[in-house]
Amino acid sequence: MVGVDVAVGVVVGVSLGSVSGLTPGVHANAFALALAGVAPSVPGSSLAVGVAVLAAGVTHSFVDVVPAVSLGVPDAAMAATALPGHRLVLEGRGREALRVSALGSLGACALALVAAWPVTEAMRTLVPVLNAHLSVVLCVATLALAATERSWPHRAAAVMVAAAAGGFGALALDLDVGGVLGESVLAALFGGLFGAPVLLDALAGDGVPPQGDAALRSSPLALAAAALAGTAGGGAVGYLPGVSSGVAAVLALALAPGNGTDRGYLATVSGVNTANAIFAVFALLAFDTPRTGVLVAYETIDAPLVLPVLLGAVLVAGVTGAVVVVTVGDRYLAVVGDADPTRVVALALVALVLAAYTFAGVVGLCLFATATALGLLPTRLGVKRVHLMAVLTLPIAFGP
Repeated sequence: MVGVDVAVGVVVGVSLGSVSGLTPGVHANAFALALAGVAPSVPGSSLAVGVAVLAAGVTHSFVDVVPAVSLGVPDAAMAATALPGHRLVLEGRGREALRVSALGSLGACALALVAAWPVTEAMRTLVPVLNAHLSVVLCVATLALAATERSWPHRAAAVMVAAAAGGFGALALDLDVGGVLGESVLAALFGGLFGAPVLLDALAGDGVPPQGDAALRSSPLALAAAALAGTAGGGAVGYLPGVSSGVAAVLALALAPGNGTDRGYLATVSGVNTANAIFAVFALLAFDTPRTGVLVAYETIDAPLVLPVLLGAVLVAGVTGAVVVVTVGDRYLAVVGDADPTRVVALALVALVLAAYTFAGVVGLCLFATATALGLLPTRLGVKRVHLMAVLTLPIAFGP
């Protein structure tokens, strides 16, 4: 029987994950590692504390879509959806966008739970093969995304953007940094590449327009296909070392061109994040190696691996996260829409700068400024912003 402290841990984790997910620029992994740092001083069993960290990470993976679509400020895992989601908001379809994301996450959660065990068994054989050819897979995915552009000049521009982002990532990811709450350049990189450019462009706009109804304009079949693509991408994250949710989103989008609409992007990438949380738990049990920052934090706490308890925490956190997205998210949109646009942009930029400094110090601020300049390129060249995800894919592909 699950102890009261474990149940309290799930509630605390869901609450913390909701707050972190709604905060612009906060990365789930960095937040989880920060929680792990204070875990020894928290009363309760190691399982209860570990479950709190896991529940916080899962809830964050649902809720971080809210600032991503409302402000265009994502964390790394939601970066591929920043511009498509924000476009839907500007079209007055923000409430629908939130529901599309929640359904993509819930669908992937259900599919991942069904597929997790057989996929884990298959991955015992496939992981060595995939690792041996990971460079080829990532390069093909990068070129496949470039091929989705509308003309050859735009495809060439997409390759140029990807190459520039990849070179920048190769330099930035190996830097030694030290922030107040951790040592991660991800907040600086993704805040600059995907957040700040959207906010700077928003200065010339009129802010968030009134939002229409929440009716879905995507067919159930399209949403199911997106959730399936997201589940496949989440599987790649869960079992392959060095592959993040952002990278898996690129793979999922490249392999699911039929989901290349704004709504498809949202559902697919949201599904990646949630499926990742489930597959990564099974991968930890099978390979005894944590594949996500959240599970690294879990191991740091030295919490036991009790599969029924962990999966129960994932389910509770997922359902709660979906509810938060469609309730708090609607209110979030309304508040942003009623506020002065210039003030909203200024506050969001301050949040990004603080996140960069908090996790990477002064070096993070320099990276943030450089990433912002690079992040302005795609819209100026008329290509998708998702090509900037090469900041992760290419260093992994060509790294040692």
